[in-house]
Amino acid sequence: MYRQLTVGVLFISVLTLAVSAIGAAAIAGDATQATPAQLVDSLHQAFGNHHVRAVHAKGILLEGEFRPDPSATRLTRSPLFAGPSVPLLARFSDFTGLPDIPDTAPEANPRGFAMKFTLQGGQTMDVVTHSFNGFPVATANDFAELMRAIGASGATATKPTALDAFLDAHPVAKRFLTSQKPAPESYATLSFFGVNSFTFTNADGVHTQVRYRFVPVEGEKYLDAVAIAAKSPNYLMDEVGKRVEQAPVVFDWYAQIASKTDAIADPSIAWPEDRKLVKLGTVTLKRLVSDPDVKDKATMFLPGNVTAGIEPADPMIGARTAAYPISRANRQ
Repeated sequence: MYRQLTVGVLFISVLTLAVSAIGAAAIAGDATQATPAQLVDSLHQAFGNHHVRAVHAKGILLEGEFRPDPSATRLTRSPLFAGPSVPLLARFSDFTGLPDIPDTAPEANPRGFAMKFTLQGGQTMDVVTHSFNGFPVATANDFAELMRAIGASGATATKPTALDAFLDAHPVAKRFLTSQKPAPESYATLSFFGVNSFTFTNADGVHTQVRYRFVPVEGEKYLDAVAIAAKSPNYLMDEVGKRVEQAPVVFDWYAQIASKTDAIADPSIAWPEDRKLVKLGTVTLKRLVSDPDVKDKATMFLPGNVTAGIEPADPMIGARTAAYPISRANRQ
């Protein structure tokens, strides 16, 4: 276990939220930005190199299908939304690079939900989300600075620590500490957010900036402290496996539509809740995969793997897409 697990709740909470910003991208033309390799290395410094995913190491794979909604074609000409239902591979996960982190641990947040859709003809598209609406930082440099602050702010560090100074200078990260959700009843009772922005282009050439949202049809359900204390370290992994044996796990996929005033290229700023949601379709998860170890080792979910009619609209997506193959090579 990495040393941060012994530090106070504030430290853990910031680590949990901030390291999700591994995708923080280089601003074009700025040579001072951290490289994807440096970002992956910073995760290994935080969690250790276990030759698994550098982040969201503990996870479970499921198979199912995606059925598009007719409303989606008004926003994008992507073939994913223009045809019949398609198969998908999905992965629920806990945070950190620790493959044995307890599902009950506070630092297991935010939870992850990644999907790979296989279109007719074999083309794929990936979507990567997590259970917080936004990132705590906006750029790769801020992420690298935060990681350095975390590394310098262990239990024996003199107060005020480097992390204290970072939080004082970054009020968005401070606000994120108050927005964490309790442990969920199930992965099937969490909403998930694609906090990076994409540009959808429809058949008429009209552009719309969107962010993704996946809403569980069973509603959001969380556990109180007493219920969490009674759960096993693998309760989420065990629960979702038993759940899909009884009935499918279903999410509605929405596009949140940006207004002219919303921050498109800054994922640390969540868009207001009054923004319009357009249903893109329904994700239905039906079964666990039959060869989870082999499949998990072989699979990447790349945020920049999109189809025609969809383009990245903020710079983080490029760096995330460049960093994930580096992490995958390390786990082979």
